[in-house]
Amino acid sequence: MDCIFCKIINGDIPSTKVYEDARVYAFEDINPEAPVHVLIVPREHIDSALSIDASHHDLIGHIHSVAKQIAVEAGIDKSGYRLLTNIGRDGGQSVQHLHYHLLGGRQLKWPPG
Repeated sequence: MDCIFCKIINGDIPSTKVYEDARVYAFEDINPEAPVHVLIVPREHIDSALSIDASHHDLIGHIHSVAKQIAVEAGIDKSGYRLLTNIGRDGGQSVQHLHYHLLGGRQLKWPPG
């Protein structure tokens, strides 16, 4: 597979790890849009949120729990943060592997793009 996130998860491409367990890997974004910008990626290759089905429900809940843990550890849980996933080209998805952006550490603007 030629997926950059799969290569990062497998250690073929270096990253700055923030969190990992048997189901997800989280690392710092190389082009951060906020003081805290972490990508949370399932180890299982799932193309995008459009590919999620009932078998993934537990995994998606786990990703949200991991995001909360990372936010607490980064000290942004009280001030607030954004957790988002991009879907498709028009949605801004640049890597075809489901991933969530955790952004915080400053006032985030709306609309985002």
